[in-house]
Order: sequence, then structure tokens, then C-alpha cells
Amino acid sequence: MAAPAGPAASASASRDGQPDRQEARAARSRTAGRGSGPRFRPRVWRGAVLALAGAYFLLPLLASFVFTVHVPGQGISFEAYTQLLGAEGFTRSLLLSLGLAAATITASLLLAVPALVAVRIGSPRLRPVVEVMCMMPLVVPPIALVTGISTVLRWGPEHLSRTPLYQTFLAVQNPDFPLVLVLAYTVLALPFVYRSLDAGLRAVDVPTLVEAARSCGASWPYVVLRVILPNLRTALAGAAFLTLALVLGEFTIASLLGFQPFAVWIVSISGAHARMSVAVSVLSLLITWLLLLLLSRAGTAPATVSSGTTRHSRTSRTSGKES
Repeated sequence: MAAPAGPAASASASRDGQPDRQEARAARSRTAGRGSGPRFRPRVWRGAVLALAGAYFLLPLLASFVFTVHVPGQGISFEAYTQLLGAEGFTRSLLLSLGLAAATITASLLLAVPALVAVRIGSPRLRPVVEVMCMMPLVVPPIALVTGISTVLRWGPEHLSRTPLYQTFLAVQNPDFPLVLVLAYTVLALPFVYRSLDAGLRAVDVPTLVEAARSCGASWPYVVLRVILPNLRTALAGAAFLTLALVLGEFTIASLLGFQPFAVWIVSISGAHARMSVAVSVLSLLITWLLLLLLSRAGTAPATVSSGTTRHSRTSRTSGKES
């Protein structure tokens, strides 16, 4: 049995053991620092930031609520809220805004989803072009957009009065449901819809999913409706509630075109009924938060596989094995 080679072996052993000792010291220092102050500081800062953010959002809402219920010389009164349902134009304007939001969400998704899926699958080089086109409404101010729309609306009756398009031109300006607002809101919402859907498509390997589904015999409508869209549920919900918030809070275009959705109605009653207008603003915030919560829950709900999907996949696998 060989003996160690004297001082040289002990020196090499000490050098080999030096990294182990350094690692042991580092581990002891980390263990000793677990219960000290530096580990506790991030929690304190995190709580302080959350408290400041909550105060920034909740204090104005609380002050508005106190303004609506506290009447000087009378005490607490909920008259501003009890008179809302009977106020002239409240129900009609709210339903009009919700209808415009639903139509705008539908139009925006029908425009954006097929285009982005087609670009993602077949023509990735066109993505910068589509992005520039979708981001263009952010460059054009709403006041410039409504000026152009109003110019076209004034120009139409003079040049289309003797054509079949005249009735269509009047129909899009129907005060009960102005389709011209849906078209304008779709243009304004397009950048937000694009960003949400683009992020969702980037998080999913769409070409691989499409190739797998097509190799199993699935048709293109089946691939889009049952393979791609379920994986974009969160992105679709994000695009929907961004569009909803945009439509419910939009004032400039609707006011200048002479229509009265919910935001315009709130401003119209603010001069005669200040407390009621603030009460309506508080309720509109609560309604918007509730709708956004429902859309977000719908976007994060677990996907379910129907029996038709199971039968289709089994048939595809069977036909593939037989071939």
C-alpha cells in the first residue's frame, strides 16, 4: 500500500479542500442570514407598494361615495342611488353602451383572429405589416378620426340620395343603435386586440398544433375552432375586456357625432344632478369591474373536451393506423 507523498501531497490536499471550505462558509452565512432583517425587507417593501397602490385607487372612489351619500345638514342619504333607476335615459344609455361593446368585441375579434392566425401559420414575413396597420389608430387622435367621420356623414346625403346606398347610409346612423360608433370603436380597439392576441399566439406553438391536427385528418374550420381558439382563451378574454373598458368610457366620438351612450349621459346630467352623476360614475366603475372579472374568469376557465371531439380524434387515429 502506497504512502502519501509527504508535504507535496498535503499541500495538494489542502488546495483541493479549499473550495469545499469556501462553499461551507457560504452555506453557513446563507443559513445565518435567513432569520435576519435583509430577508424581511422585500416583504415590507412589497406590502408598502401594494398599500400605496390600493390607496391610490380606492381613496378617490371612497371620497366619491361619501360625496354621494353625505348631504350637509341632512346627514346620510342614499337618495342619489335610489333615483338612478328612475332617471330619464339611464337604462337606455347603459343598454346602448353594453350593446355597442358586444358588437365591437365581436367585430374586432372577427377581424383580428383570422388575420393573425393566417399570418402566424402561412406568412410570418407579413407580421410587421399587419402590426403597423393595427397600431395605426394609436397615431391618429380620436378628434381627427371623428372629424373625418363627420365629414363623410355630411357628404353622404348630398351624393347618395339617388342611389340604393342612401338607406344603408341612414341605417348606420340610427340613434337606437348607431353602427357608425361600432365601426369607429372597432378601429380604436384594434391596437389593444392585436397586442393581446399576438402575445397569446407567441405563447403557443401554433404551427406544431396545426400540423398535428391536420395529420390526424382535421379540417381547417375544426383546427381553428377546436384546436387554436381554446389555446387562445386567455388572450381572447384580455382583448374582450380591454375593448369593453374602451367602449364604456369613450366620450369624444359619441358626443361629437350626437349620440348618447352611457358616458355621454353621465356628462349630460352632471350640471343638474351633481350627486347623481357621481353616483352613476361609481356604479359604472363597479359594473365595469364586475364585467371584467367575469371575462377574466371565463378566460382562465379549464378547457373541457366534448364527446364529439373525442370521437373525432379516435376516428382520425383509427383511419391513420389503417392507412
